[in-house]
Amino acid sequence: MQADKIVTNQIQLELRQSCEPAFAAFQARLLPTVKAETIIGVRTPALRKLALELIRQGSAGAFLKVLPHAFFEENQLHALILNQSPDSRLALAEMDRFLPYLDNWATCDQLAPRIFKKQPQPLLPFITTWLTSPETYTLRCAVGLLLRFFLDEHFDPIYLSWVAQIQSAEYYVNRMIAWYFATALAKQYEAAIPYLIERKLSRRTQLMTIQKAVESRCQSPAVKAYLKALRY
Repeated sequence: MQADKIVTNQIQLELRQSCEPAFAAFQARLLPTVKAETIIGVRTPALRKLALELIRQGSAGAFLKVLPHAFFEENQLHALILNQSPDSRLALAEMDRFLPYLDNWATCDQLAPRIFKKQPQPLLPFITTWLTSPETYTLRCAVGLLLRFFLDEHFDPIYLSWVAQIQSAEYYVNRMIAWYFATALAKQYEAAIPYLIERKLSRRTQLMTIQKAVESRCQSPAVKAYLKALRY
């Protein structure tokens, strides 16, 4: 444990050396669920570089053990390290351990291990569990993973029903549901459009879905006009 703490202290020192106060203030405005004093102000390219260095040095594992983290950038770094995992079982176990500590949309959306890009099926049992979570960002992450990995060649119409059945008053959950269905309309239109026609989403979520879809370049003017007519 002492060794893990030493690694964490060194990482915090490196993060502070890359800080940009103006960028920290900018991020604080975008992340209302994160305490401003926990945002150091380090840009993603620098975090990604540090993640790769920690993996190469063999100290990433020690850092991952120390939860919860003190700073927003540490959570971002944690997600970026998991994204590089070469082992799907290890990635899933570490994601399951990490998700309860998420407190913002940015880290949630950052988490998407690339090992699942070609073979995402091992995610599904975990996604079905995470979809029942009362935790805002665990639930958002589950929907985000369905969006990222299961709307193309690995698509199954049942996934649309999984997302449509979510009942949540949380803004960041419903924004992700809207993003998911807007993307589904672009990639799997015939399967997705009945959910709007039949009003299977909450009114607020349906309106957000339509807004995102009509702002997209992926839809034709005719489809956008039709979607606008589905507002209620």
